[in-house]
Amino acid sequence: MKFAQIIDFETERIEEVRELLRGYEERVRAQGRSGGPVARTLLRDRANPNRYLAVVEFESHEAARANSEAAETNELAQALAALMTRPTAYTDCDVVDRQNVG
Repeated sequence: MKFAQIIDFETERIEEVRELLRGYEERVRAQGRSGGPVARTLLRDRANPNRYLAVVEFESHEAARANSEAAETNELAQALAALMTRPTAYTDCDVVDRQNVG
């Protein structure tokens, strides 16, 4: 079953966060490592412009768990934590239904 993690965070340094994410994704692709995220959506809260939600999708919960144990993922998490204004909250979800509409 497909798996998604919602990462709820606040930062005043979103461009640095985006740069770290892009660099991480490029390194994972260049390594040809399997099991990494298959999609990522970054949302900004209109009521609180420093609050963001990242929805990261994986092929399975097992793939997500293996990804979180990878050294580069731990390095990314530490670098991102330094840019946050509050602790990050994580919500783990099974993808029950996903449709492209329109």
